[in-house]
Amino acid sequence: MSPYLPIIVIMVLGGALMAVMVGLSLVVGPRRWNQRKYQSYECGIDPTPQSVGGGRFPIKYYLVAMLFIIFDIETIFLYPWAVSFSQLGLFALIEMVLFMITVFIAYLYVWRRGGLEWD
Repeated sequence: MSPYLPIIVIMVLGGALMAVMVGLSLVVGPRRWNQRKYQSYECGIDPTPQSVGGGRFPIKYYLVAMLFIIFDIETIFLYPWAVSFSQLGLFALIEMVLFMITVFIAYLYVWRRGGLEWD
């Protein structure tokens, strides 16, 4: 039981802190209930029954999603590779260079399609 004692203490302290914060927000927080507070919030855009453009999403949406996925996966692959680089050898270096070239091609594609322009 003693190896788990610090984990249990941290969990209890975290739960207590969470309860205190929620309780304080109920006691100290403002109570201004109005129609606008109950309305749906969609990234600062007033919600409408039908999407802009008849339900079609603009290409920017997909480019941003693809950009996020590409660089998220790149980070997931690069971190363990960097940690164990000295043990992997030349084969892993070649594989990572090929992976980085693939990521760079995807980055160029998103750049050419205008995914990095935020206007």
